[in-house]
Amino acid sequence: MKKKKTTDRVIFTKEMKKTHTILFPDMLPIHFEIIRHVFDQYGYRTEVLHNDGREVINTGLKYVHNDTCYPALLVIGQFINALQSGKYDLDHTALMITQTGGGCRASNYIFLLRKALKKAGFEQIPVISLNTSGLESNPGFQLTIPMLVKMMVALVYGDELMLLSNQVRPYEKHQGDADALVGVWVKRIGTMLSSRRGLTLPEMRRLFDEIAQAFAAVPQKRCSKIRVGVVGEIYVKFSPLGNNGLEKFLLEQGCEVMVPGVMGFIMYTLSNQEVDHRLYGGNVVKSSLSKVALHYLEAVEGAMLDAIRRTGCFTAPSPFPRLEELGDRVINRGSKMGEGWLLTAETLELIENGYPNVICTQPFGCLPNHINGRGMMNRIKELAPQANIVAIDYDSGAASVNQENRIKLMLSSAKRSGDPDSAPMEEKRSHSNKEEYAMT
Repeated sequence: MKKKKTTDRVIFTKEMKKTHTILFPDMLPIHFEIIRHVFDQYGYRTEVLHNDGREVINTGLKYVHNDTCYPALLVIGQFINALQSGKYDLDHTALMITQTGGGCRASNYIFLLRKALKKAGFEQIPVISLNTSGLESNPGFQLTIPMLVKMMVALVYGDELMLLSNQVRPYEKHQGDADALVGVWVKRIGTMLSSRRGLTLPEMRRLFDEIAQAFAAVPQKRCSKIRVGVVGEIYVKFSPLGNNGLEKFLLEQGCEVMVPGVMGFIMYTLSNQEVDHRLYGGNVVKSSLSKVALHYLEAVEGAMLDAIRRTGCFTAPSPFPRLEELGDRVINRGSKMGEGWLLTAETLELIENGYPNVICTQPFGCLPNHINGRGMMNRIKELAPQANIVAIDYDSGAASVNQENRIKLMLSSAKRSGDPDSAPMEEKRSHSNKEEYAMT
């Protein structure tokens, strides 16, 4: 098929929509599988990549300078490794990557990727920019308002599944129950979104309750666990490839893990539009539209958090307005490059909600992360003396054993402190299974 080209990129055409499979990287394993169903509804054939390991890192190092941001190296390495695997028809394959339009490196991934594809001999592969800023357009891919709304809803459902499965997995009586339940709900939610159901606030409230009750019903045995929160740069925070399987490692160490959801980051980016207008004279129309979208997402998030609380079983994260309040105690909202003030606020929120042991995941050399993460630790400890925080750098040259040893030292400190916030929650399980959840 003849591909239309501009001077610098291959265009994804309307004809390609019918013939091409679109690949996107595995940053959010649960969320992206739900979003895939949304793309399918609009006629796109998509696949989430799951290739990982040292081979992906080495591929990234081959085609990306080793001083480049580690998440960029991993994403590009995963793409090219997949294309080199022989699994895909290279004449009918496209790649999709988000492009924020901000000052951080995430805006430059797409250009680094195209350069790497050319170097690897895959110059014919079109790269689709997934953005809401009008940075790039392709005739064969249109991000409409209804499609964007469904993607946002998918992210909220993904957050609930991630939050609840993390609080069930350490205590499940039968190993694998939580993961199996996640699989069931990913398929069900994806099917509902594809048939335009589960999108209104009343429908979402019912589904949020059903999901929460389903996880509360999983047979569990409560026992003492160290409660650990994970914050950091968005890719290494969520991606098992980016953080060397951090959640799995912590589970093996006998921990319960809390990872703040991706919707916090989405609402943070929306609130930044108002900050731009207030501090720097940004666009008033964009600020007003962002405020409307933010209020809608706060209502949806509130419905999800209420469903979690109603079970009486789980710790519900704080709503976004509370994150803003916590962040304001430490850092100005004008610090919004990358994860910005949100990273600091999420650390405080985790401590406040009973996860005093916090791992800050940082790509090596990530300036916004170091300022808002490591740079805020002393101030956070002044406000919360029980805080037990460690910053872990992730890089292609970093040895996983060193990372794990530093985490083990943090966990040893948590055990020595005997901090009650590191103990499990009080027994709050359903009356029908009450005996199964008694603390031992």
